[in-house]
Amino acid sequence: MAGLLRTIVIVGGGFSGTVVAANLLRRPPPGPTRLVLIERSNEVARGAAYAERSFPYLLNVPASRMSASSAAPKEFLEFAQRRIPKVTGEDFLPRTLYGEYLNEVLLAAQLSAPGNVRLEIVQGSVVNLRRIERHLPLRVELEDGRRFTADDVVLALGNPRPASLSVARDVLTHPAYVADPWTVDLKFNRSQTVLLIGTGLTTADIINVAASDPQRTPTLHALSRHGLVPPRQTPFRPDAFKGDGNALLLAASTSLRRLVSSVRLLAHEAEQMGGDWREAITFVRNMAPTIWQRLPERDRVRFLRHVRAYWDIYRHRLPPELIQKIDALRNSGRLTIHAGHIKQFIPRGERIEVIWRPRGSQELRAQQFDRVINCTGPDYAIARSTEPLWRNLVQTGLCVPDPLGLGLRTGPSGAVIDADGWPGPHLFYVGPMLRADHWEATAAHELRGHAEKLAALLATERR
Repeated sequence: MAGLLRTIVIVGGGFSGTVVAANLLRRPPPGPTRLVLIERSNEVARGAAYAERSFPYLLNVPASRMSASSAAPKEFLEFAQRRIPKVTGEDFLPRTLYGEYLNEVLLAAQLSAPGNVRLEIVQGSVVNLRRIERHLPLRVELEDGRRFTADDVVLALGNPRPASLSVARDVLTHPAYVADPWTVDLKFNRSQTVLLIGTGLTTADIINVAASDPQRTPTLHALSRHGLVPPRQTPFRPDAFKGDGNALLLAASTSLRRLVSSVRLLAHEAEQMGGDWREAITFVRNMAPTIWQRLPERDRVRFLRHVRAYWDIYRHRLPPELIQKIDALRNSGRLTIHAGHIKQFIPRGERIEVIWRPRGSQELRAQQFDRVINCTGPDYAIARSTEPLWRNLVQTGLCVPDPLGLGLRTGPSGAVIDADGWPGPHLFYVGPMLRADHWEATAAHELRGHAEKLAALLATERR
């Protein structure tokens, strides 16, 4: 067995795929191994998050917490300081710089790899995955007709596109509507009135772009169901707060109400001890996978309906400089935040009229906009995905959508659970849609942990 060439195909060359590949290059399986890393764009190690763009989007996590290696927690910071000597661990750096770092990580792993493993980088889009027989290799098919036979396949597809809003069906092709802000190069001018749908991280990014030139900053409106804006990040103290984890787990086992109350008490306790409520959120976040797995499904449903918006806002925070820009725009009247529910989009020549109902009111409001941008963030419900690969995986029963629309069901080490309820022995997933079973699976240190664990499993000699 050890003398046969083993092929491992990694679909997706963003953060997760790059980290899995780098770990396998450093510590490969014992026999001859071929790693095939397939990325649809013309650059690996970037994905959509860290791609080269005309505007320097910032990471929303400080440099000291962005290492792609748990064995070298300051690796990214040290990389950044070689390029920008004055950088500190609490700085929020450009995402393109992080893409350069991931590329260097992969290249260094490739150069130092032992002789029994080689990396092949392929540009293309995977549209089909077939299991030849239940315990025999998988066939990976690309859009252009190329095929690879793999002993193991890792799906590292990154964040999906935003949801297609049902109210937008009449304006999908309208020039004023932007369905996905990451697929266009956004330009603004001061005479425009722009509506951003959502008030989370994507909206903050687009506000940053729109306000980059004060002479061209448009009049901005942002609307979401609750109208909540993420608070600012503060200096990170990883060991500053030690809460009662057992109390959290007990609360999660009984009711969502008790769990929410316990988290509020922890935040209050952190501040009473002279700390920051954010330290309590970090403490809870680290326990989130265990808590989520203990919650009954009825409480998961209630969490998504009533609590998720608040957790996401306080969990995903913004760099201080971006908060200052948002506050300045609000104070000057160039940015207005709304809470409400959109009822209808109506094309009005070159503009779009938006009918919406403010939260807590029965009266409808109407306003026309020069641009309407969907900033609702990734849609994890793969059951309604238009991506050919996800449609193929669901239709053939190779994967099972999470019933709550959070991704796909996985077993140990990210093994993809199939329609028969079994974790596929040779098909794995790593990425943000692990949230279906772990809830928190979007931060670099969380994803690198999953990637390292999966790479360690793949490095064993497996039948």
